[in-house]
Amino acid sequence: MKKYRVNVNGTAYEVEIEELTGAAAAAPAAAPAPAAAPAAPAGGEAINAPMPGNILAVNVKAGDAVKKGQVLMVLEAMKMENEIMCPRDGKVVSVAVSKGATVESGAALCVIA
Repeated sequence: MKKYRVNVNGTAYEVEIEELTGAAAAAPAAAPAPAAAPAAPAGGEAINAPMPGNILAVNVKAGDAVKKGQVLMVLEAMKMENEIMCPRDGKVVSVAVSKGATVESGAALCVIA
């Protein structure tokens, strides 16, 4: 262990840092891999959540025809409403969320074919 004194905004802190050598340094604990988003069907495009938040509105259902730029859903994140827009013309194959659902970043919202 090495001891250091660190000054942060005028406040002194004493810290200890452990020096790792050999095999212990070569094998750090691996973080768990994030769950993979479900694959879109052939020819379909998955629309994923750009950030974590709550679904305030779902404006489409499976089978609906959609146009590029159409608002598919409204996602609330950090007290802001974010419109999830359709990237291209097509048809909604499936909708994976409902109003009030909480989603993580990258979660599948719907699939457009």
